[in-house]
Amino acid sequence: MSESTLKNPPVLPGSLQTNRRLSQWLAFHADGRVTVRTGKVDLGQGISTVLAQIAAEELDVSVARIRMERASTVRGPNEGMTAGSMSVQDSGGALRQACAEARAIYLELAAQQRGLTPWQRAELRVLDGEFINSAGESIGSYSALADDALLNIEATGSAKPKSVADHTLTGQTVPRLDMLGKVLGQPDFIHDMVLPGMLYGRVAHPPSPGAVLREVALDAINDLPGVVTTVRDGSFIGVIARTEYAAVQALKKLAAAARWDEPATLPDRHALPEFLRAQPVDSTLAGEKKADTPGPSLATLEALRAAAGAQYFKASYARPFLAHASIGPSCALARCQANASGEIAGVEVWTHSQGIYNLRPDLALVLGLPAAHITLHHVPGAGCYGHNGADDAACDAALLARAVPGHPVQLQWTREDDLTCAPFGAAMAVDLQAVVDADGRISDWQHEVWSNGHSMRPGRSSTPVLHAAAMLATPFPRQVAINMPLSNGGGAERNALPLYDFTQWRTNSHRALTMPLRTSSLRSLGAHCNVFAVESFLDEIAEQLGVDPLVFRLRHLSDERGRAVLNAATAMADWPNRHAGERREGSGTGIAFARYKNTGAYCAVVAAVHAEAEVRVEQLWIAADVGLVVNPDGVRNQIEGGAVQTVSWVLKEAVQFDRTRVTSRSWEDYPILRFSEVPKVDVQLVSRPGDKSLGAGEATHGPVAAAIANAVADALGLRMRQMPLSADALLQAALADSH
Repeated sequence: MSESTLKNPPVLPGSLQTNRRLSQWLAFHADGRVTVRTGKVDLGQGISTVLAQIAAEELDVSVARIRMERASTVRGPNEGMTAGSMSVQDSGGALRQACAEARAIYLELAAQQRGLTPWQRAELRVLDGEFINSAGESIGSYSALADDALLNIEATGSAKPKSVADHTLTGQTVPRLDMLGKVLGQPDFIHDMVLPGMLYGRVAHPPSPGAVLREVALDAINDLPGVVTTVRDGSFIGVIARTEYAAVQALKKLAAAARWDEPATLPDRHALPEFLRAQPVDSTLAGEKKADTPGPSLATLEALRAAAGAQYFKASYARPFLAHASIGPSCALARCQANASGEIAGVEVWTHSQGIYNLRPDLALVLGLPAAHITLHHVPGAGCYGHNGADDAACDAALLARAVPGHPVQLQWTREDDLTCAPFGAAMAVDLQAVVDADGRISDWQHEVWSNGHSMRPGRSSTPVLHAAAMLATPFPRQVAINMPLSNGGGAERNALPLYDFTQWRTNSHRALTMPLRTSSLRSLGAHCNVFAVESFLDEIAEQLGVDPLVFRLRHLSDERGRAVLNAATAMADWPNRHAGERREGSGTGIAFARYKNTGAYCAVVAAVHAEAEVRVEQLWIAADVGLVVNPDGVRNQIEGGAVQTVSWVLKEAVQFDRTRVTSRSWEDYPILRFSEVPKVDVQLVSRPGDKSLGAGEATHGPVAAAIANAVADALGLRMRQMPLSADALLQAALADSH
């Protein structure tokens, strides 16, 4: 390698740029297996299968030979968070290049050993790990040459991955590697883990966000059958027992014995938009476009009145706080090791966190240990939609495990804990204004969004953000959620910048600095509400102008990939004939479109609903463009899953609370969509094999929400601007409309 290359290493794709050593990514074995490592974690989205498929493609081995190794801080690349639908883009691109380089290294070694000429080397091909010459003879294999030292070098970027024309696995549906075990009920989740000598822990969390522990009598808890010990550190209290049953029973007694001071710190949940607009805020200009020749402006009403033929529109939209509501409550295992003096010297944690490398520095701060003394392993949990309680449970487990060095402690939250203590998706309020000129085009557009921040993940601050950190006897200060920069996808302002060709526009984001409930990343972040608002507003304008909603969108959209998914979705749904024939009362259809984060996957949705006493979504037609499709079935699963989750958000979900406590503590108080309510979902993938792969997991959340609202307006003539579109909200809107 030249001195110039050493000083200026080449730019490598995705997270290979910061994890350049090939041995971090893969290893070959003498038995023919190939170990593939990734820093991204499988949260149920099937990323392990897709990455195995990418590796098999580039190495020319069967997928059956690939062994995906779960993320761990012991080895493997540090790829940060598994979030933002970035795994295929970042990890997939990195792995593809790493495998291409490994393939080239092994082929070169085999050629050298056989003394092949450059021409003969160019004729070599790989067939399921065997190196085949032009005569069809095997001259070696990955397994025969397996040597870890060969890959203990940095990637150079010199090897070129296969061209799309040479792909044999990419674009093919490969069955999920984890599906058989799940179907057969084999233990795979962190909740199923059992380690030798394992004890069981439970924590009695504060009953409200502002609660402080006044007193608790622990002696009676310690005397309960099966209890090993209790733990108290400030307002953090928990119990460790020999069996799960004993831990659950002791938790009930512990919770009953605790006395808390509970100030009333929560706002009126019926007036969240007003609350958000009234708080101290950190306001930023998210983006703007100024017209070369300004037309009618929103700046002053006088200018508007003077503009012949111009029309002015405004509307406000909102969503409530949302819970993750994962099927399996948060869980973790931790084991502490003590030194000869009895002090904790190291901690090992098993967690379903989205980011084990990000979690480690926060745990180090809470535990008072160097980060290098903490090891984390990822184990799948039962559902994850962003920054849920997984990191907090890991911290709880470690705090309890300190009391019993050498013993692993399984810590599981209750359903109530998960619905009340995990970070929530932030409530949002969006105000939109627009001017339409005499030609029927939007000449000015203003977007204002009020919200708490959408990110309070570990590892991004010198102060830990974990739930227990502020409860300790020596507490860490409570943090206020932030919004990530738009260059990283943004937070509250995600998808608030128009993709449409408006003559001029301006977007402002107002981050509320008062945080009554802990908020952080929930699937799609601000895109869910922003797209709901934008696409609902466009429909309202089109209706008042007497223009078909599809025509109105296409009038303002020059992006050919956006136009393609809109045309595909509407063709699937036979949009031009949606009102043909006899129309069933209460039935309607709606359309919506977005490109996730303005840089990710394109998605257009047509929704068919039937609305009487309540709204029921009957069918969704979805067209998506995710660039190069690696596994079509996996992409469809992600799109369908996101769509079904959004139906639940839009129709049912909202965190309930009074002025002191979160009151939605069970499925009765926080209902989610039932299987009997799941609509039919048709998905069409708009193939773009010549474009890079884009993540699919969060592309549907905004468009599905808006399409449902637009369909309700089509069905009932009622414009629902605040989610959820529940039976109560429908009734209130109908009563308001009648007056």
